[in-house]
Amino acid sequence: MLFNSLEYLLFLPIVFILYWYVFNGKARYQNILLIFASYVFYGWWDWRFLVLILASTLVDYFVGQQIHRSADTIKSKAWLWVSVVFNVGMLGFFKYYNFFTDSFIDLIANIGYDIKSTWTLSIILPVGISFYTFQTMSYSFDIYYKRIKPTSNFIAFAAFVAFFPQLVAGPIERASNLLSQITKKRVFNFDQAAGGMKLILWGFFKKLVIADSLAPVVDDIFTNYAAYPASTLVLGVCLFSFQVYGDFSGYSDIAIGTAKLFGVELMSNFKFPQFSRNVAEYWQRWHVSLSTWFRHYLYIPMGGNRVSKLKSIRNICVIFLVSGFWHGANWTFIFWGGLHALFYIPVFLLGRNRIYAGNVVGENSFFPSIKEVGMMLWTFILVTFSRVFFRSPSLTDAYGYIDHFFADLSYENYVHPMGYRMIDFYILLFLFILYEYRIRKDERNPFKFKSKYVRFSLYTLVVLAILLFFDDGVNRSFIYFQF
Repeated sequence: MLFNSLEYLLFLPIVFILYWYVFNGKARYQNILLIFASYVFYGWWDWRFLVLILASTLVDYFVGQQIHRSADTIKSKAWLWVSVVFNVGMLGFFKYYNFFTDSFIDLIANIGYDIKSTWTLSIILPVGISFYTFQTMSYSFDIYYKRIKPTSNFIAFAAFVAFFPQLVAGPIERASNLLSQITKKRVFNFDQAAGGMKLILWGFFKKLVIADSLAPVVDDIFTNYAAYPASTLVLGVCLFSFQVYGDFSGYSDIAIGTAKLFGVELMSNFKFPQFSRNVAEYWQRWHVSLSTWFRHYLYIPMGGNRVSKLKSIRNICVIFLVSGFWHGANWTFIFWGGLHALFYIPVFLLGRNRIYAGNVVGENSFFPSIKEVGMMLWTFILVTFSRVFFRSPSLTDAYGYIDHFFADLSYENYVHPMGYRMIDFYILLFLFILYEYRIRKDERNPFKFKSKYVRFSLYTLVVLAILLFFDDGVNRSFIYFQF
């Protein structure tokens, strides 16, 4: 079920009413309702894959108990490996089997042998599998490292794994945050729910008005890159940067806002990454839940930056390559991750990878300095260039796209494939960037203005824009559903 569908607009209020008016004050029954609602939400795509969520839930619930009961480190580590092998194995089969098979076949073909491609299988990628497998594994990791104790409440744990607002595209939550809230009694809080509605509204704006309106242009340019001059190709990849940001951060806002409606606070997943002053800050603000997951469960256990510079660089490369591979079974994502490692390493060597943690651009003034503007532009250029590989279906297409940057350096005005005026999109993006800069200090409150008249005017404009751009006949899925 998509957030941006009419089915969801009926589904959400029904669950909300049952949750607060029928089962209010009864945490156990609320959790049972959440499990049922989450399974309906997920099963709307393909009910057969509910077996995978249930299997991951059962395995990690049992593994968590066994790790805690194990008397020595060897046994507890063995049980931890049960969780890792099961979840990574399940993820590897459904997401990466054909990738490894095809790569092996191509390798053998390059040395003169022909292997029939009948080894490949017709495998459907389950929506959200990269997210909920990482979430359940983190539970086992945290018990192993004695950060938390296992829960004996299986219903609460099942609700933690399948919690529908963040089930299919995050944020990837930790048990210390989400499970601890689900095991407790929730009390309806009007201010919390109102804050959730504001985030949902802003999330729909970013998805329907920004991301979906740019999608036809981006699709056209990337599909027909050989027919366009460099000016259009630059436009295409720049617009894709805004499309993917509006799409994924929009999803995260809707997810966080929906969780608030049920008395649950999820972690922030985006903190205005477009205003980052270097690549390190960018990764502290983009897809925060995944970045912190890799830092806590892979980078730090490998030694992090507590080892020699050479080993730290190795660790950085591993993290970014694995992160790229996490995004998709394609060499383009691995290359994309490798590029970000190359962009990150100089920042690390100069000791500037943490200098912007905890502050925002223009911290003590409304306008950024000239230096900050230059740094933001350079970071945007690097990140946007890497997205040629992220968006292209193959390395050949990515290289072709970049090659055509230099094949025709002429300029021409791009014509929208559906006949709309491009100037309207440029104005919309400009206003969107200005507005996000205005609210950059608080990603949880997109309508933080003292005047109620200003707030009401903004609500009205945003709702009108959503109604204008919403098209139920299109129903564009969220980009990160494919991961």
